[in-house]
Amino acid sequence: MNILILGSGGRESAFAWKLAQSPKCDKLFIAPGNAGTGQYGTNVNIKVTDFAGIKDFVLGNGIDMVLVGPEEPLVKGVHDYFLADEQLKSIPVIGPESEGAQLEGSKDFSKQFMERHNIPAAASRTFTRETLQEGFEYLPTIGLPIVLKADGLAAGKGVLICLTLEEAKAELADMLTNAKFGAASEKVVIEQFLQGIELSVFVLTDGSNYKILPSAKDYKRIGEGDTGLNTGGMGSVSPVPFADAEFISKVEQRVIIPTIEGLKAENISYKGFIFIGLMNCGGDPYMIEYNCRMGDPETESVLPRIESDLVDLLLGVAEGNLNEKELVISNKIATTVVCVAGGYPGEYLKDKAITGIENVRDSHVFHAGTTAVGDEVHATGGRVLAITSLQDNLFDALQQATADASRIYYDGVYFRKDIGFDLL
Repeated sequence: MNILILGSGGRESAFAWKLAQSPKCDKLFIAPGNAGTGQYGTNVNIKVTDFAGIKDFVLGNGIDMVLVGPEEPLVKGVHDYFLADEQLKSIPVIGPESEGAQLEGSKDFSKQFMERHNIPAAASRTFTRETLQEGFEYLPTIGLPIVLKADGLAAGKGVLICLTLEEAKAELADMLTNAKFGAASEKVVIEQFLQGIELSVFVLTDGSNYKILPSAKDYKRIGEGDTGLNTGGMGSVSPVPFADAEFISKVEQRVIIPTIEGLKAENISYKGFIFIGLMNCGGDPYMIEYNCRMGDPETESVLPRIESDLVDLLLGVAEGNLNEKELVISNKIATTVVCVAGGYPGEYLKDKAITGIENVRDSHVFHAGTTAVGDEVHATGGRVLAITSLQDNLFDALQQATADASRIYYDGVYFRKDIGFDLL
């Protein structure tokens, strides 16, 4: 099979690494890819939202399957584009059509979906510029802190946690009247703050059948001790120790099955990954959010624990017989430490030469914000590299990933040295 991956981050680097191991994969292409994905396939300079360019490449290179990494092309309808085109409609796309992608593309849609299908979640209501005054009146009714979420895609930055009522009022007004997050905050969801420990559970589905992939926990804050600004993710751990068989069974019964059955009941075709963001509140799972794709950097911890052929599993999604495919998960622990650019998540240093990747001893190095410049690899993004170690226990995995991250250098390199410490 010839496979095309859409995307350019650490998630896509991990996908490329995993798919390239399959005997079913003949040629692998990544659009646009990065300096790391080129080790496993051929990078193609096409934007993930250039649907016409993707079509030309797919037809010209005999592509048999497209795996979509990021959310933007899914929300914008890349899968629908294929289905509507006579030449493309027989080529499977792994990732939901735009209607299913609204689980991530619209917080309001996803909250209403949870309500319709009795999926446990934080209390919430949605407001617009026209109903701002009603929003002000709702704020005191849900307790502090207060969570404000921009309805649309805001590149991971559209969620605010307000510690006072005054702050919440000011931020709500800023989001709705001053377009703080652009078009994404034309609607704002005001949500109850849930106390507990966060984790993510990943599901692969063909629309009827599903496989529960390994759980993971990611670390969003830039500073050690979970302090400072939110980022796209500074590291991750899989599995999550407290997500034992009993807890995952609750997630399956209360969240996963109602989600799959709810999509079917509403005639929403869904073929791909569902990211289920959860809060463990005293042993019970509560929904925080859906994503319509795998998370990043969680993918870099989850995929190394999947021992099965990922291409075979994706074929099960495409052909509607995922229930017949085998999913084997390693008992080992994977931890990922993300190296970021100096200044991130604010204005950060760019185009810095990276050295020392060859010195990494017992970890996978997944590239995120990198590009090849002649014989050198340069840091170009905020999140630059994800260093993942797979070991028999959590302590060894954390120690190895952190030690290997310290063997890499570029001007301004920074990584957290306490990923997973809260789980030890």
